[in-house]
Amino acid sequence: MATINLSPPQISFSCRRLSSSSSSRNAPTLSFYSRFSPSHYSLSVSLKHRNNTIKHRCLITASALKNLSETELVPVPAAPEEVSGKLPSDSGVYAIFDKNDELQFIGISRNIAASLSAHLKSVPELCCSVKVGVVSDPDRAALTQAWKSWMEEHIKATGNVPPGNESGNATWIRQPAKKKPDLRLTPGRHVQLAVPLEELVDKLVKENKVVAFIKGSRSAPLCGFSQRVIGILESEGVDYESIDVLDEEYNFGLRETLKKYSNWPTFPQIFVNGELVGGCDILTSMYERGELAGLFKK
Repeated sequence: MATINLSPPQISFSCRRLSSSSSSRNAPTLSFYSRFSPSHYSLSVSLKHRNNTIKHRCLITASALKNLSETELVPVPAAPEEVSGKLPSDSGVYAIFDKNDELQFIGISRNIAASLSAHLKSVPELCCSVKVGVVSDPDRAALTQAWKSWMEEHIKATGNVPPGNESGNATWIRQPAKKKPDLRLTPGRHVQLAVPLEELVDKLVKENKVVAFIKGSRSAPLCGFSQRVIGILESEGVDYESIDVLDEEYNFGLRETLKKYSNWPTFPQIFVNGELVGGCDILTSMYERGELAGLFKK
């Protein structure tokens, strides 16, 4: 049995090593990238689980996944917005190579295409080609096992950890951007407005490319749907404005006014280029189909 510590996020797990010649004393400290989404890996995952079904499922996943050396190396599109149309948006493991076909990083993701797009924006000079392995039953344990099998294969073949997976290397870890403040439509509840609230809403959505009317703030959403929308927008790297429809001090009457303006009864509501796109379900569906990059590019 061997123990490998991964950071960040920190996950420790134990399972039977694929290479019997390695020992736990020589296990390197590694890190993997988890794309920002509602599915951050922040829990301790144990593959040595009492439930034999989970352990069996992980082993099946590992055996079904092609070896790293057997997986086809494909070019990474030059533009980040083209990635979602040419690479899978499924969960799985991926290995990124530079222009000299040197392996730079092995990661796992709930959306491989979105993760590669983010890497391409941050380190384009290192993202020249990629190997992708889709995990068909992507629970945390199965994803971690898939990542571990590729990592161990590479270490066994070269004796080295990929540079991006070395402890302390933050090249492939996206730093959280400083959050913009939420907008306020009025100076206060008891201040008489010079123009109707509906005109303020109309001006707001037409003068800003992407506007999200949510419950709560972008830093502290107050419903799961709003949290999901914020996660998608930020994972896409979109510059957007957010307005808290529950703020009765500075956005008093906004909920009812917006329902009439958009003819949409629920929240959140997302506008792009002055037009209503929809709510959480529609945005999530477009995100999963890789359609958002084209929408935001217009």
